[in-house]
Amino acid sequence: MKIILVAHAPLASALLAVAQHVFPQCAQTLSVLDVAPEWDQAVTLERIQSLLPPRGEVLLLVDVLGATPGNAAQALADGRTETSVVGGVNVPMLWRSLCYAHESLSMLADRAREGGQRGIAGGP
Repeated sequence: MKIILVAHAPLASALLAVAQHVFPQCAQTLSVLDVAPEWDQAVTLERIQSLLPPRGEVLLLVDVLGATPGNAAQALADGRTETSVVGGVNVPMLWRSLCYAHESLSMLADRAREGGQRGIAGGP
């Protein structure tokens, strides 16, 4: 399983550093793309495609659905059964994805969503 994290710069690189700090053995599973402010969806899509493995399943983690990173990732995933997009990436979502990268794509996407949601707490 390949995990590709796509986010507005410099978030993807920062999350990669966190992943490498805690799970250095899993870092080879993860590729990141920091989306520059001047990139449109077409450029971002092209850059994501350059990170795809020749074959196999891909989980795309994005920062914001509806923004350039999420829109490009969704455009890539449309019609591809071996690709799934999960938005709202946070540290717990990333860590959970890395820990369970050996599972099926559908199971991993579910675990990523659950990890992200459970990682949000606090408030008044």
